Parts: sequence; structure tokens; C-alpha cells
Amino acid sequence: MTKGGTRAIEYLRDTDIEFVVHEYEVGEFDSSYGEAVADGLGVPRERLFKTLVARVDERPVVGIVPVSGKLSLKNLARAAGGKRGVMAEAADAERLTGYVVGGISPIGQIRRLPTIIDAGALEHSTIFVSGGKRGVQLELAPDDLVRLTGGDIAEIAG
Repeated sequence: MTKGGTRAIEYLRDTDIEFVVHEYEVGEFDSSYGEAVADGLGVPRERLFKTLVARVDERPVVGIVPVSGKLSLKNLARAAGGKRGVMAEAADAERLTGYVVGGISPIGQIRRLPTIIDAGALEHSTIFVSGGKRGVQLELAPDDLVRLTGGDIAEIAG
């Protein structure tokens, strides 16, 4: 287990939720970072989810989608009750979540943001999300992720 943990791990330890920490070596990858992590962990890309921060009508919103797909900003905006979505700047995402880009976890963010999880997550008994830093992934049930984040489910992957 990662020494000292991360905010996400510490947050989970204070709950009754079952989770598994998976660590991997951080290096340079030829493909997209998330896809390389999935491949390195031997996990289907549909089960490893990336946490993205966007702005819907200027409000920050988190979208969680599989690394095998892309975030549909139009669908995210609709799911969040807005009209227009744009990706947040990296510095903005880091400031809002307290995590570094590439390691943004949906769990234990310094400010709980409205969260939309792609409906595809429910097709799996467990999914993987960032553990709060590069090199750490958390495996947990999608229903538990919904409960932890107060998130909604919608088809937001494009």
C-alpha cells in the first residue's frame, strides 16, 4: 500500500466501503495515460475511469468516464442541468479538487463538486478510479462511488 496514503484512501478508510488499492509504476506512455494504466494493470479499459473537471454554464462539474471513451460535454451539460460545457483549465481543476492532473480522484476532493458518472460504470461489479496521485488506482463498486460522491448516473461518454 502506498506510504501514508492519499486523501482519497484516508477518506475511504473512514467508511464501511470495500476497496482495493492498486499501485503501478509511473512512466512515459506511448498511448493515452489512462489507456496505458489500464493496460499496465491488466484491466479492461472499460473498467478504468478517468475523472475530468469541466465547467457547465460556468459551474464546476466532475465527469467520470471510462478511459476507453471521451467525455461528451454536451451530455454532461444536459445531465448537470445546464446548456454548455467546456473543459476546465488544468490549474482550475487542481485548485478545485486539491489533486494534481493525472491523479485527480473523485473521492476526497477538497471541495465536493457536482459529479456525473457515466452509466457504463454500472455494467461492472467493480471499477477503477484514481487514488489521488499518479501510480495509485482504487477499485470499488460503482454504487459505492455514487454514494461517496453524491453523484448522478447519466450517459456522458461519447
